[in-house]
Amino acid sequence: MSVFGMPPAASPPARGRVRRGLAGAVVTALAATLLAVVPTTAAQAAPVLLSQGKPVTASSQEHYGTPAADAVDGNLGTRWSSAASDGQWLQVDLGSSVALGQVVLRWEAAYAKAYRIELSTDGTTWSTAYSTATGAGGTETIALSGTARYVRMQGVTRATGYGYSLWEFQVYGTSGGGPTLPGGGDLGPNVHVFDPSTPNIQGTLDRIFREQESAQFGRGRHALLFKPGTYGDLNAQIGFYTQIAGLGLRPGDTVINGDVTVDAGWFNGNATQNFWRGAEGLTLNPVSGTNRWAVSQASSFRRMHVKGGLNLAPNGYGWASGGYIADSKVDGQVGNYSQQQWYTRDSAVGGWSNSVWNQTFSGVEGAPATGFPEPRYTTLDTTPVSREKPFLYLDGGEYKVFAPARRVNARGTTWAGGTPQGESIPLSRFYVVKPGATAATINQALAQGLHLLFTPGVYHVDRTIDVDRANTIVLGLGLATIIPDNGVTAMRVADVDGVRLAGFLVDAGPVNSPTLLEIGPADAAADHSANPTTVQDVYVRIGGAGPGKATTSMVVNNDDTVIDHTWVWRADHGEGVGWETNRADYGVRVNGDDVLATGLFVEHFNKYDVEWYGERGKTIFYQNEKAYDAPHQAAIQNGSTRGYAAYRVDDSVDTHEAWGLGSYCNYNVDPTIVQDHGFKAPVTPGVKFHSLLVVSLGGMGHYNHVINDTGASTTPAGTSTVPSTVVSFP
Repeated sequence: MSVFGMPPAASPPARGRVRRGLAGAVVTALAATLLAVVPTTAAQAAPVLLSQGKPVTASSQEHYGTPAADAVDGNLGTRWSSAASDGQWLQVDLGSSVALGQVVLRWEAAYAKAYRIELSTDGTTWSTAYSTATGAGGTETIALSGTARYVRMQGVTRATGYGYSLWEFQVYGTSGGGPTLPGGGDLGPNVHVFDPSTPNIQGTLDRIFREQESAQFGRGRHALLFKPGTYGDLNAQIGFYTQIAGLGLRPGDTVINGDVTVDAGWFNGNATQNFWRGAEGLTLNPVSGTNRWAVSQASSFRRMHVKGGLNLAPNGYGWASGGYIADSKVDGQVGNYSQQQWYTRDSAVGGWSNSVWNQTFSGVEGAPATGFPEPRYTTLDTTPVSREKPFLYLDGGEYKVFAPARRVNARGTTWAGGTPQGESIPLSRFYVVKPGATAATINQALAQGLHLLFTPGVYHVDRTIDVDRANTIVLGLGLATIIPDNGVTAMRVADVDGVRLAGFLVDAGPVNSPTLLEIGPADAAADHSANPTTVQDVYVRIGGAGPGKATTSMVVNNDDTVIDHTWVWRADHGEGVGWETNRADYGVRVNGDDVLATGLFVEHFNKYDVEWYGERGKTIFYQNEKAYDAPHQAAIQNGSTRGYAAYRVDDSVDTHEAWGLGSYCNYNVDPTIVQDHGFKAPVTPGVKFHSLLVVSLGGMGHYNHVINDTGASTTPAGTSTVPSTVVSFP
């Protein structure tokens, strides 16, 4: 989004997808010719724990509360237990072949009398490294030597009438990749931690704001973290690449008697470029009774409690172009005023004023009822699936990351009833990434089983960051920014459960990358419905800070992925901007089935902004602008169709549903350009759209229709900047 006039308000072919079910494992015991494993009485080198947090599978599970993952979670209060029959197994994937040192079995009372430790390099061919028929239970330490990627405990005979039960299954060894990287550590110079006794907090806040207020494409990155307690008389003005957050588990743990403010004085009262910032986990008592948060894209407001009102417009009620609220409570009214569009999820508000073009709500207590097309409210009672963004907090004096639990048909905040549900993970299980870290080091940390915490900074990577382990968290502070060099893909996620990506920006490099972020491989087909990958406050930029190119910005192959607030942006202003200079044909391509997008902002791509090939996809709120800088009609001619749709569902799709979608055009290079439609979808009963609009900004180009051949032109006689709407399609 850039500056534009608005009246102040009072492809690839679709592929067949077959979801893989759970397959029973066939246990084979073959000679140890591939691994050359020899039991020994002592490890060859000081071993390190390699199995903790790694992907783990089992032949069975006794009941819901004893999953396989609990045997490698480092918690002696959780366990895996099997069905009550012999022949059960538990196996861990170490991610790559490693030199083994020992295995430690920490049995619960239901232990194995007879069992084997088996090893494999490929997960198919196994050899026995250790065998006993006289297991004693308790804690058993078994020394090994050899190399393997997969290690399995194969139960043979139970010692009790119950199944096999392990508090922990620990595999030790060395990765062969150099020294073991430590987890935890300090958070670096750009993380500013305050407590109520910290002197001159306001002075520090003001200094950082002066640096960041207008630094739209600068390199400064900052996280302002407040320990639990009460802070008086503060006005935290939040500039570019600045995150402010409380370090409590609940918003009420950290109280600011004052404001967390975003305004637009730096841009003459125009808030349409107030990007890349966020506020989380605080309770505010605004000085005037109302807090001002005048932002646009890539700005999140999460786990906030405002004991008063919230004003989303800049001082003077100038232009503003949209934002995002989740898991928050505003006791008073949200004054929307000049905000063109906004999405609010799983929250509670005391009221909402004004609608402008597109205001969308899901799971929000106190939200206005659907009134589209006038007032332009679209409201869903609940959110189909949600899982809040992970966050850093203090548990006593120890830093931990809280990973909130998944919710289905959610409504209201996660914390209204007290402590939110989820998992706490010590910072010692994270590699704390600091500026200067290489992709090789980051991947080594992942291979060791560590999560990633990116501290505020700019990171160049010369190879892809590969997130291959289930349940890995990649969390950025202060809008940490990853730039791929030499045309590589910045980050790639495997077809595994429960990966959480949150709080960082991917900025394209000058050499074209085929993709910037890939969620799953092209052949992904595993069922992740119980534990999906989430992508939250992860932003993508092509150009603006300098030349950048990428053919497709984000590709989602994994089934059940939840995209929860993203801005995928081909820059329309800044450095390195031009129709070919920051060429980027496609924004987001969804191939996975059952993918849900809540808060999808995608803008300015040379061709399609969003393409959807997966079945049963859902989008709640979509905001788009077509590329301003198309030089002429021929540049965006799509066969016989004039212009590429802002959001296209492939003709192969049978089921898809979307609510609250808007696309705008501002063809300021050639205002005669025509878009045949903003949206394109197959006409079939299973494909449904609700509350759509298209807008010509000041008559700079126009749309003939809203979706397919439905909806009026945006240029009826004598009008401009007036939306054309469709309530439902087909």
